[in-house]
Amino acid sequence: MKKTAEILLVDDNPADVDLTIETLAQSARALHVSAVSDGGEAMSWLRRQGRHRDAPQPDLVILDLNLPRKSGREVLAEIKTDSELRRIPIIVFTSSEAASDVTHSYDLGANCYLRKPGNLADFIAVIQFMERFWLDCATLPEKEK
Repeated sequence: MKKTAEILLVDDNPADVDLTIETLAQSARALHVSAVSDGGEAMSWLRRQGRHRDAPQPDLVILDLNLPRKSGREVLAEIKTDSELRRIPIIVFTSSEAASDVTHSYDLGANCYLRKPGNLADFIAVIQFMERFWLDCATLPEKEK
């Protein structure tokens, strides 16, 4: 039996957060999804600072680019230059279709860039595909002890 996968969802759109969590909750796989709504809180979570000192280390981060306080780009750059966090796979999941955002995200170390579809059925399908690929097909790094 596989262990529970820890996912950190970083998105400031409540509808997208609710839909993503609802879709992942239907998975046959054991998942625990935590959500934060801005980049500063995401970094506090990942570094286990303040009220997040007992936060679980995620196996996977789903990151929107357009966030308050600290952008998703800044969060991605911080994660990928931090020796304790850089191995966590980061999926950029955003509405941006700008080629420059795609290129810049990969330059910063994103493991995947997915555009949020504009309709409900496709949004759900992308979340389900993301979950199956990253948690069932891909081999993720072991967490540091």
